[in-house]
Amino acid sequence: MKVVSLVPSLTEAVAVTVPGVLVGATDWCVRPAGLDVARVGGTKNPDVPAILALRPDLVLANEEENRAPDLAALRAAGTDVLVTEIRTLAQALDELARVLAACGAPRSPRWLDEAAAVWAAVVPEEPRTAVVPVWRRPWMVLGRDTFAGDLLARLGVRNLYADHPERYPQVPLDALRATAPDLVVLPDEPYRFTREDGPEAFPGTPAALVDGRMLTWYGPSLAEAPGELARALRAARR
Repeated sequence: MKVVSLVPSLTEAVAVTVPGVLVGATDWCVRPAGLDVARVGGTKNPDVPAILALRPDLVLANEEENRAPDLAALRAAGTDVLVTEIRTLAQALDELARVLAACGAPRSPRWLDEAAAVWAAVVPEEPRTAVVPVWRRPWMVLGRDTFAGDLLARLGVRNLYADHPERYPQVPLDALRATAPDLVVLPDEPYRFTREDGPEAFPGTPAALVDGRMLTWYGPSLAEAPGELARALRAARR
């Protein structure tokens, strides 16, 4: 079987579970390290002719990360496209199982079973409110109905923009500060927030600097994510 993945999280999941089936991936598919497959552009601007030239049996995509016109062009050329929708942890676990089965995995991999088990055992810490920027210049934050927001909620963090009509609203910095959150959660992707770039915009508010892969990727990192995220949140409390 030959598979092309247009989603970094799914690329890692398939590569470690069904070695050898991937023949193409985006330039942003950086895990696992050393993945030796054809590169087919970005998630938002894939090279459709290059994908078709690989003659894949299946292309993996996501309704949020990839553009509908590109997927329609692949389908019009006769290529089978599997599109995932992942906005909660439960969806992630189900969709990963569906993707891996479609790629030929004979059974659920150990890492997926471990991920389900560790998240099921999570006990939320003392509830705290937060804003969760994902970009600056302009400032954008997690809004409603997001995978990252669901993970944080399971850890006891209430996103103050979880009821916003948009999923990734653009909000002026003054408005973010005015919500008076207990903390600000700053992932290192898609915008690379660091100790020197991000916390200074929220003076007096504890900042939790988190690994963006642990917060936003659905794949093998899910098994590590509860512990890693909880440690970052506790560090901000101190």
